[in-house]
Amino acid sequence: MTKRCPRLLFGRGLILAVFSIVVPIPAIANPANFGTLTLLPGFEQTKGTMTGYTGGSYSLSAISNRDRHKNACIGFAAPTPDHILVLKKSFSHLKIQVNSGGYDTTILVQGPDKKTIRCGDDTGKSKDASIEDTDWKAGTYHIWVATFNPGVKRDYTLSVQER
Repeated sequence: MTKRCPRLLFGRGLILAVFSIVVPIPAIANPANFGTLTLLPGFEQTKGTMTGYTGGSYSLSAISNRDRHKNACIGFAAPTPDHILVLKKSFSHLKIQVNSGGYDTTILVQGPDKKTIRCGDDTGKSKDASIEDTDWKAGTYHIWVATFNPGVKRDYTLSVQER
């Protein structure tokens, strides 16, 4: 009887090992920390806002050191994007602005492909970040909102405005 137990345990272990290899464990995807915003030209300004908070230690320069206009990409955020922006049609001009009550924030927008990067820092006299640019193609954009120091938590509102 003692000879059967090891065979039986080995047989069950082998079955479990084969089962775990054949049947993958599903992963739960988290495309953005705070959600997705989908817009069409002519959207109502109240529809173009999202909220979130900073607090990561991932350097945005790991995504890109400079954007398409040679602006520096700086700050620390979560490794996953904070927001997803889906533009159903192309926009000739958009402004994306962070409002954290004046705290020193930065922003990085990647899309609609991985090579197109836009980075922003201060807005005029405000330390809150913004990006104002032309030629926003239809597609999906990943947005990171960051602070200059890692791990700093600040609540913010992110607004998208059409010009």
